[in-house]
Amino acid sequence: MVKASPTNSNSDILYDIYPFIRVYKNGRIQRFIGQDFAPAGLDPKTGVHSKDVKFATKLNISARLYLPRNASPAHKLPLLLYFHGGGFFTESAFSPTYHRHLNSLVARARVIAISVNYRLAPEHLLPIAYQDSWLALKWSFSHLRGNGKEPWLRKYADFGHVYLGGDSAGGNIAHQMAIRVGLESPDPDIKVNGMFLNCPYFLGKKANESADNGFAETQMEKLWLYAYPNSSGLDDPMVNPVMDPGLKRVGCKRVLVYVAEKDVLRVRGWQYKEALERSGWVGEVKVVQVEGENHVFNLINPTSPKALAMLRMIAGFLNRP
Repeated sequence: MVKASPTNSNSDILYDIYPFIRVYKNGRIQRFIGQDFAPAGLDPKTGVHSKDVKFATKLNISARLYLPRNASPAHKLPLLLYFHGGGFFTESAFSPTYHRHLNSLVARARVIAISVNYRLAPEHLLPIAYQDSWLALKWSFSHLRGNGKEPWLRKYADFGHVYLGGDSAGGNIAHQMAIRVGLESPDPDIKVNGMFLNCPYFLGKKANESADNGFAETQMEKLWLYAYPNSSGLDDPMVNPVMDPGLKRVGCKRVLVYVAEKDVLRVRGWQYKEALERSGWVGEVKVVQVEGENHVFNLINPTSPKALAMLRMIAGFLNRP
């Protein structure tokens, strides 16, 4: 984390989106969360192995791969591509929060997972995070039929059972990847079976009638406007899928959306379900609302009963035929 100089005053601040990031007029960047690094390797608690790989060397884009214990090439595993949250400004695939989460999910669901470390704003403004994430999908899909250079994907990944997932901003990215899959129709032997979105980061100009925390909602809106200054605003289809005339192109048949009762984004998750159902998309979408909890509660308190129940449900979702 870059610390502000004691000589900085409020007048030196270009924008402040606490608790995510503060950017100064002189170019200084101060991130408040998600800057710690958890090393890859064997997780003694779950028996999950992980390693870091670069999938776009020239752009210096990387990912962390996860493999459950006792994986065998004789029994291919569903492939999960996961996109971390952090408002497009913070966190990484290597932070302790996401390393712990993916270890737990991979162990419970017995999937092979790719946690994508897309580049962050403001150094890399949107749509770069979307572009990086699509490169990750194309790289993973290049291992179909034993091709590609990554042995874990060649040996263990079942490309007939691919899933997308993410939380908050990562949920937004997962949705956009599903839209692009539907548009570009990858190899017919690659089947994206489903997608789960945890408190997805969707917005809109129309008042969020459930929100009783104006500050939190304003900060959520500022994240988008500063991360993607060239967007058309809060009703841009990239952040408000209700406004997307091509929503029916979502390239999977099952969608699971988690929302939290106290989250200012809760209503957006429900609106997403309703818009999908109206769009002509042929599939099954389900929303699970968790009472008494806030945004991405399962990542903040992963051992709580509600977080463990969520882990079990997502694992079941990833293993459904």
